[in-house]
Amino acid sequence: SLPGVKKALGKYGPADVEDTTGAATDGKDDDDIDLFGSDDEEESEEAKKLREERLAQYESKKSKKPAVIAKSSLLLDVKPWDDETDMAKLEECVRSIQADGLVWGSSKLVPVGYGIKKLQIQCVVEDDKVGTDMLEERITAFEDYVQSMDVAAFNKI
Repeated sequence: SLPGVKKALGKYGPADVEDTTGAATDGKDDDDIDLFGSDDEEESEEAKKLREERLAQYESKKSKKPAVIAKSSLLLDVKPWDDETDMAKLEECVRSIQADGLVWGSSKLVPVGYGIKKLQIQCVVEDDKVGTDMLEERITAFEDYVQSMDVAAFNKI
């Protein structure tokens, strides 16, 4: 549908070439062609039954699988108020915190400076049951011994 006069193909190229560019289509409507090959829109009863069986097998297999419990390993730095703070009592207070999904590990005293040492203690927590916010609240509740608490390392297990 370009403007202008249509000229024979022989004017632009070899004279003996047949002009098929303007050939009419054979009258078929191309809208009825399904390019993806799905002839019928409805799913057969046999296919439905097979699909339901496979879904049931998948669900039963999935339900037998044990749920994975997400755990994390934490390394906590608990800082005392000064060098006169009883570090044995501070560690005893921290270890007295008990919760479902909380297991205390090893600990050591690390020098900070000027004779002050901080308590570095390790614990393993279940992520769904124990959060770092809860641990921080409970540890800093021992105001006579604890100045602050930091999470030095947080590793997923």
